[in-house]
Amino acid sequence: MDKKELQSKTALVTGGSRGIGRATCLALAREGARVAVNYASNEKAAREVVAEIERLGSEAMMVGADVSDPESVTKMVTEVESGLGPVDLLVTSAGIAKAAHHSEMTFDSWRHMLSVNVDGTYLPVMAVKDGMLDRGYGRIVCISSIAGLRPRGRMVTYSTSKAAVIGFARSCAEAFGPAIRVNCVAPGLIETEMGAQLGPEAMQRIADEAPLKRNGQPEEIAQTVLFLLSERSSFTTGQTFVADGGRVTLP
Repeated sequence: MDKKELQSKTALVTGGSRGIGRATCLALAREGARVAVNYASNEKAAREVVAEIERLGSEAMMVGADVSDPESVTKMVTEVESGLGPVDLLVTSAGIAKAAHHSEMTFDSWRHMLSVNVDGTYLPVMAVKDGMLDRGYGRIVCISSIAGLRPRGRMVTYSTSKAAVIGFARSCAEAFGPAIRVNCVAPGLIETEMGAQLGPEAMQRIADEAPLKRNGQPEEIAQTVLFLLSERSSFTTGQTFVADGGRVTLP
């Protein structure tokens, strides 16, 4: 990538205060983008990310919003455009995960996870896409998971939500082209707070099962996202990029 390729761009990263979202915010800042860091409740973490971005020499702002709520998302995008300019780059990284036996599933838990993971992807995309189309430029990356590509007996709801994200991005790529490119990244197990919920023994077992014999780092996923936002992927849209150490391979 050319140095400071994203110098004139404004990026919005949902779930930007932690994990993959945080790493993506910093990667964007290093390439000169102005970065809006969305957070749900952890204002302190978001403030720390903004401070890191500013130390890197880029503009930043934090914006609290519930990505599953239409009014909250509309307000978020309005604040970002007022503070940093029209959104050129969108990364939907906000999400939740929980494992449960099917006997423990409830409709309320089903709706909650789909509202965050699916509505929380749909709403930000729909909030920025018209402006992108009007300006003739937009780049969107939706964070999914390999759980959306393979069976997950103890993560039925999560797997369903992440498969929906892949289908949504694929269709948006066709609907919004050629001005907007839309792609997905499907990470495997990444060493984040969310991944740590599995516990150290499970994390080690999963690492041992992978061809690369380790789990991923947030910065590695951020680099894949950065590639898809950059002009190095100028002929790529509607795709799902798997970054999982080889645990799932696509044909």
